[in-house]
Amino acid sequence: MKEIRFFYAPDVAVDAELPADEAAHCLRVLRLQAGDEIRLTDGKGMFYKAEITTATGKRCLFKVLEAVPHPKEWSGHLHLALAPTKNMDRIEWLAEKATEIGFDELTFLDCRYSERKVVKTERIDKILVSAMKQSHKARKPLLNEMEDFKRFVARPFAGQKFIAHCYDEADVAGVAKASEDKAMDGGKPFLLDELDAGQDALVLVGPEGDFSIDEVRLAQAHGFRSVSLGRSRLRTETAALVAVHLMHIHHARM
Repeated sequence: MKEIRFFYAPDVAVDAELPADEAAHCLRVLRLQAGDEIRLTDGKGMFYKAEITTATGKRCLFKVLEAVPHPKEWSGHLHLALAPTKNMDRIEWLAEKATEIGFDELTFLDCRYSERKVVKTERIDKILVSAMKQSHKARKPLLNEMEDFKRFVARPFAGQKFIAHCYDEADVAGVAKASEDKAMDGGKPFLLDELDAGQDALVLVGPEGDFSIDEVRLAQAHGFRSVSLGRSRLRTETAALVAVHLMHIHHARM
């Protein structure tokens, strides 16, 4: 069976021409021609069955044969906010894999111990598009520019809010620990146990040096709940992917 290729056409409803980069991949790399059938996604929840009508030079025009709404595979709005690592390869890997799993929004945070203060979101956005097409999804995650941690946590958010960190809850509260029984997870509940299916969910993941304890306290003051992502100490991109996966499987529509 011949593989059907997916292309990203965000303006398909009003413009029957592939964007330049998509057209280049279609015509120069895949060598598709007029009359070939393709699949389009607008990144907003719609798939389209289309046929190439013109394939000349750098331009690829098409006609839509069928529009197919694609229900989201999970409920609620799943938002991940994290401090990017110094090595951007690790963040690019995260963006790709999280999109393949399925989530709605990605925000980068500028925290006290952040290793990176600038992120080129143009490249990350291209990775999101590629992963969306590869995994045959109809929705592209919303990508936000980096934002100051303090401003971000103060924003209103209609849904559950969590912050994943490595501190003991007793330390955050400024009291002595009663026992060492929960030392590995710091006395924090497991994220999966705290999620409510159907509700929007936002999870914060800190830099390699973790959030500062004052940042954790500030987030809690704004309604964020501290959670554990398991008993292993995880690197930033691993913790972020675990958070996305836990949100996804809990909100997945069976």
